[in-house]
Amino acid sequence: MKRLPTLAGLFCAASLACNAIAAAEARSDVRQRADIAAEYRWDLTPIFKDWPAWEAALRQMEAKMDAFAARKGSLAKGPQAVLDAYRAYDEIGKLQYLVYRYPQLQRDLDSRNQEVAARFQQVSAVFAKFDTATAWFTPELLTIAQPTMEAWIASTPALAPYRFTILDNYRRQAHVLDEQGERLLALAGRFAQSPREAFQELSTSDIRFPTITLADGSEVTLTPANYRALLDSNPNQADRAKAAAAHVGTYAATANTYAAIYQGVLQRDWFLAQARRFGSTLDAAVDDNAVPPAVVTTLIEATRAGTAPLQRYARLRKRLLGLDSYHFYDSSVPIFRSEQRYPYERSRELALASVAPLGADYQQRFRKFVSGGRIDVYETPGKRSGAYSAGVYGVGPYLLLNHNDTLESAFTFAHEAGHAMHTVLSYAHQPFITSSYTIFVAEVASTMNERFLLEHLLQQTSDPKERFLLLQHAVDAIVNTFYTQVMFADFELQAHRLVERGEPVTTAVLNSLYGRLLKDYYGDAVTIDDFYQTSWARIPHFFNSPYYVYQYATCFASSAELFNAITSGDAASRAAATERYLTLLKSGGNDHPMAQLKKAGVDLTRRETVQAVVEQMETLVSRMEAEAARISR
Repeated sequence: MKRLPTLAGLFCAASLACNAIAAAEARSDVRQRADIAAEYRWDLTPIFKDWPAWEAALRQMEAKMDAFAARKGSLAKGPQAVLDAYRAYDEIGKLQYLVYRYPQLQRDLDSRNQEVAARFQQVSAVFAKFDTATAWFTPELLTIAQPTMEAWIASTPALAPYRFTILDNYRRQAHVLDEQGERLLALAGRFAQSPREAFQELSTSDIRFPTITLADGSEVTLTPANYRALLDSNPNQADRAKAAAAHVGTYAATANTYAAIYQGVLQRDWFLAQARRFGSTLDAAVDDNAVPPAVVTTLIEATRAGTAPLQRYARLRKRLLGLDSYHFYDSSVPIFRSEQRYPYERSRELALASVAPLGADYQQRFRKFVSGGRIDVYETPGKRSGAYSAGVYGVGPYLLLNHNDTLESAFTFAHEAGHAMHTVLSYAHQPFITSSYTIFVAEVASTMNERFLLEHLLQQTSDPKERFLLLQHAVDAIVNTFYTQVMFADFELQAHRLVERGEPVTTAVLNSLYGRLLKDYYGDAVTIDDFYQTSWARIPHFFNSPYYVYQYATCFASSAELFNAITSGDAASRAAATERYLTLLKSGGNDHPMAQLKKAGVDLTRRETVQAVVEQMETLVSRMEAEAARISR
C-alpha cells in the first residue's frame, strides 16, 4: 500500500530560497502577525477549531489505525475484504491530512513555538507507528495472484476507484519485501527523517543571519527574504558582494555539520535502495512513479550540451550592466530600473486575469480560493521563508507566501496559486485514493500559470524598458526553473554515486563537486567566488526531498509545450489542448505521471522536448538583445 500523501504535498517555487526554513528575527522592519488583517492570514479553523478538537481527532485516528492492523490475514477472503481494507485506509488517510497539517502549518507560522513543534513530532511518531503496524499489508496483498485480483476488481464495481493503486503494487512487486522486511523498514521510517529534522533545526531555530551596513549607511539583517530583495534591487555591486559573502557565509560557518547531515541523507537513500533490491538510488527514486531513469540522465546530458544560451545571457547582462566582472550576486538585479510595484492585491488580480484562457470555471474556482483565509501573505517573525502550497483533503489547499511587492513576488504568487488550483481541481474530480498528484506533474501547473502571467503583462505594456524587464524575467525563469534545477539534479546524482561507490563525502568533497558544476554550466561567463562552493548547504531540497529538483526542469519543459498548444493554432486545436490540460489537472494521481503527460500531449522520453527549452532560451536572449538596442538609441 502506498504511503499516505499527508507527509508530502508541499509544492514550492524553484528558487534557492524557496522551501527554505529560516525564522525572521524580531525587528522593526518585519510586520507582527497581530498587525496584519485577517484576510491576509491563514484561518485554520476549517481544519480544527482548537487543539482539543485536534487531540480528539488524533485519538480517533489511532483507534482506526489499531482496527486496521487487526485486518491482517483477511485479504485473501475475497474482494469485499480488500474493499473494506481500502475504505478503512481512506478513513485514516482523511484524518491524517487534518491531524498532520494542523500542527505543521502552525509550526511554519512560528518555528520558535516549541509546544507546536512537540505536537508535530507527536503526530509524526503516530504515523511512523502506523507504518510499522501495517507493514504486512502489501506483502499479503501480493500473495493474491494478479489475475485473481483483476477478476475481483472486474466483478466488484466499488473496487474500480482503487484499480490503479492496487495493480501498481504488482508492478513494483520485485521491490516489495516480505512482511518482516517491510516491518523493519517501517521501524526505520522515523529514524530516516532525522537528517531532514536536523537540517531544519540547524537552518531554522539555530541560524542567526548577520546584519550588515550598506554603502549608504543603512543596516539590513540578511534573512532570506531581505537577502533576495537586496540582490533584486540594490544597484551597488559592492553591497551585493558584501551581502552574498555574509549570507552564504552563514551556512559556510557550519558547513561541516551540513556535510555530516547530507552524508546521512545519502547513506539513508543508498540503504533503502539496496534494501529494496535496486541497483542505484536513482532507480529507487524514480520507480514509484514508473519514470525511466533515462529521463533524468538524458535531461542532464541534453542540458549540459545546451549551456551556450545560459552563458550568452550572462555575458549580455555583464555588458548591459557595465561591469568589469560578473558574479552570481549580479544575476537578479534588473538591467533597467522600473518604478512598478506589485502589491499583493494587484498581484492577485493580475494572476486572476491572466488565466482567462483556461475558462470561466477555472477563474471562478481561482477567485473563490483567493477570497480570504487560505493565503498567509506577509513575512512575520519566526515564519518559514519562501513559498509553498499545501493540500488538506476535505478542506482544500493552504498557500504560504512572504510577499514583498516585487515583480518576483507577483510571479511567486502565480506559481503557488497554480499548485493550489491543481489541488482544487484534483480534489473536486478524484476520489481520495487518487486525489494526490505526483511531484512529477505538480510543477506543470505552477510554471504554466507563470507563463500566463508573463504574456498578460507583456500585452499590457508598450514601454520598451518594461517589456525588456518582463523578457528578462522569462529568461530568468528558464535559468532558475530549468538550468539551475538540472545543475542541482546533476549535483545530487553525483553525490549519491559517491556513496554508491563507497567514496568519502566530506565538506571538501561537496565543495569541490559543487564548484566544478558551477564552472561546467557557466564556463568563463561568470566569475565564481570561492564562497559559492558552499551553496549546496543552503539548498533545502537536497536535505528534504532528494531527487525532487529534476522534476522542476521536466515540468518546465512540459508546461512550455502545453502552453504553446493552448495559445497557438486555430480555435479548435486551442480548445482541445486546453481541455487536455484541464483533464491533466483533474486527474490527480489516477495514472503514472508519464502516461498522464502523454495524454495531455507531452512525451518526456524525447530529447527534443528538452532541446526545445534550450532553443526557447536562445530566442528570448536574442529578443532581449534587440530590445536593448532599441532602448539605447
